[in-house]
Amino acid sequence: VEAGIDEDDPHNPAVIADNVGDNVGDVAGMGADLFESYIGSIIGAATLGGENPHLLAVPMWLAAGGLISSFIGFFFVSTKEKGDGWNTNLTALMFALEKGMYIANVLFLIFAAVIMILLFGPGSETGWKMFACVLIGLISGMAIGKGTEFFTSFDYGPTISIKDRARTGPATVIIQGMGVGMVSTIVPTLILVACIVACNALVGQYGIALAAVGMLGTLAVSLSTDAYGPVADNAGGLAEMAGLGPEVRAKTDSLDALGNTTAAMGKGFAVGSAVLTALSLLAAFKEEVTHSGKVMSFDISDPILLAGTLLGAMLPFFFAALTMMSVGKAAAEMIQEVRRQFREITNAKGTTLLQAIQQVTAHGSISEDDDVEPDSDRCVMISTRSSVKEMIAPGLYAVFTPLIVGFFVSARMLMGLLAGCIGSAAMMAIMMGNAGGAWDNSKKLCEKLKLKKTDQGKACVVGDTVGDPFKDTSGPSLDILLKLMAMVSLLIAPLIDGNDDWE
Repeated sequence: VEAGIDEDDPHNPAVIADNVGDNVGDVAGMGADLFESYIGSIIGAATLGGENPHLLAVPMWLAAGGLISSFIGFFFVSTKEKGDGWNTNLTALMFALEKGMYIANVLFLIFAAVIMILLFGPGSETGWKMFACVLIGLISGMAIGKGTEFFTSFDYGPTISIKDRARTGPATVIIQGMGVGMVSTIVPTLILVACIVACNALVGQYGIALAAVGMLGTLAVSLSTDAYGPVADNAGGLAEMAGLGPEVRAKTDSLDALGNTTAAMGKGFAVGSAVLTALSLLAAFKEEVTHSGKVMSFDISDPILLAGTLLGAMLPFFFAALTMMSVGKAAAEMIQEVRRQFREITNAKGTTLLQAIQQVTAHGSISEDDDVEPDSDRCVMISTRSSVKEMIAPGLYAVFTPLIVGFFVSARMLMGLLAGCIGSAAMMAIMMGNAGGAWDNSKKLCEKLKLKKTDQGKACVVGDTVGDPFKDTSGPSLDILLKLMAMVSLLIAPLIDGNDDWE
C-alpha cells in the first residue's frame, strides 16, 4: 500500500515470506490441526468403546475405509473449464474439486455399512444406529463447509457487503467484517447441535465420537482441497514475480479465486471436527475419572463446575490475544525491515529500491542494470524466528492450565474448564476464520472489479491485513487449544481418578 505496488511484486522484500507463510499456515499448520482431530476422534471413540472389542475396532476400521475411499476419490478431480481469469465459472471449478470429495464420501459410506455388517451382523439395530451416526457426522461436515462458503465467497451477499462498505474507508470494512464473522457462527453451531443431539439419542456418547470419525473419515481428500488454496495463490505470485504473460496469469487467477473459498471451507470443517473430537475426549475423560467407583457430581449448577466453566470460557480469549499480539509484533518488525530496505538497499549505480519501484510504476518496466534486488531472506528469517519464539508462552499455557486445575482443585473443575473452553473456542474460531476469509475475498472482489488501486480497494486491503491473523493464526490455533487441553486432561485422568475437591 505504501509503495503503491502489487502484493506479489518481486520488488517487495516480504513477498517470499508471504508465500512461505501461506504454505506453512494453510498446508502444514492446517494438516497438523486436522490430523490431531483425526487421531483424537479415533482415541475418543476407542476409549469409550473400552471393554467391547467390536466397539474398539469400529473407529480403526472406519479410518482404514476412509483412506481407501480418499485414494479412489482423487482420480475423479478434473475439469474442462478454460483459464479465463476472473470470468471463469467458479461454480464449475468448485464442482471439479467437490466431485472427488462426493465420490470418496459415497464409497466411505458403503465401506462403513460393510464394516457394521461384518462386526455386528446385518440384522443388528445397534450396528445400523452406529452407521447413522457416521452418516450424520459426514453430512454435518459437508454442511458446515457449505455454510462457510456462503459467508466467505464473493459470489454471495456477506462478502459483497464488505466491499460496498469500503467506499467509506477501512473502519467500516473492519466493522462490517466483524459483523459478518459473528453472524456466521449461527449456521455451524445449529448443525453441530443437531448432530450432537441426534447421535446422542441414537447411541449415546459413543455415537458422538463416531460422528467425529465419520466427519473426518475422508480427511485425505478434504485436506487436499484445503491445501489447494495456498498452492494456487503461490502459483499466481510466482507467475507475477517471473513476469509471465497474461494468459498464464488468467489461469492462475481462475485457480486463485477459488482458493480462498476452499481454504475458508477447510477452516470451518476444522472447527466442526475439533468440537466433536473434543466432546468425545471429554466423555472419555469423564469415564476415566470415575473408574474408582466413587460417585462424583457433574451437575452444571455446582459452584465448582460453574467456576471451571467460567475459567474455561476465558482461556480462548487470552490464547487468541497472545497469538494476535505475537503476529502484531512480528508484523511490526517485518514492516520496519521492508521500510529499511526501501531506503537503504541500492544497486551499483546508487539507485535505492524505492526509486526503482517508482521508476517501474512510472514507466511500466526497468532495465536489468537499473533494477534493485531486495533481501527476501532476511524477511523469511524474521518471520521464522518470531513464530518459534512467540509460540512458547501459548504452548505452555495450553498444557499447564489443565494440569494445574486437575491436580490442585479437582477433576470436576477440570470437567467444567473443558466444557467452557469448547463452547467459547468454537465460537471464536468460527467468527475469526469466517471474518478473515470474507475480508480476504472482499479484496479479491476489488481486484476482479478493477478497484484495487482506488481508495475503496485500499480500504479492503486494510481489512485483509486485519483478517490474516484472524483466519491464519488466532482462529485455527483455537481448534488446537481445545483438543490439546482435552487430550492432556485425558492423559492425567487416571492420576486424579476419584479425587475430591482440593484433595
